[in-house]
Amino acid sequence: MGELERLSADEMKRTAKHRIIVIMDDIRSMHNVGSAFRTGDAFAIEAIYLCGYTPTPPHRDIHKTALGATETVAWKHFETTMAAVQDAKTAGYKIYAVEQAHNSTMLQNLAWNNEPIALVFGNEVTGVNEEVMQMADGCIEIPQFGSKHSLNIAVSMGVVVWEMVRTPHIAQQ
Repeated sequence: MGELERLSADEMKRTAKHRIIVIMDDIRSMHNVGSAFRTGDAFAIEAIYLCGYTPTPPHRDIHKTALGATETVAWKHFETTMAAVQDAKTAGYKIYAVEQAHNSTMLQNLAWNNEPIALVFGNEVTGVNEEVMQMADGCIEIPQFGSKHSLNIAVSMGVVVWEMVRTPHIAQQ
């Protein structure tokens, strides 16, 4: 892709990926879904699992923010988030909810060495499903210092995934 040295869609599909799956738990906003694809592409994650009533491509409102990333990031739809969590666990992924919760690990204290990890991002209003929280291997919390103590899902995903990959440990394929 010329002067910006961007990978083509075919090159992106073949490139080595970080061992990260993003699981989206009943997300309402198509813009959050599109942004998740765009972030997934930017940081070369393995896949996005869209669960429950989370919107799926193709849709013009997802495309508006994804800008083609639905073609470069692998994705699956699951009827329930628990089914997605079980699929990831069976494939050897550790499951971490991204949520404010008792005994969570602050993001800056997370030790990740490129082992397979699935990050669960919850519904915009209700957060990560309690049943999923019980199945998770841990919980990651983003430190916040303002009065709102919440971030948009798309922003949260960008912050967490960037923090994890900023010291590259990309798997060899």
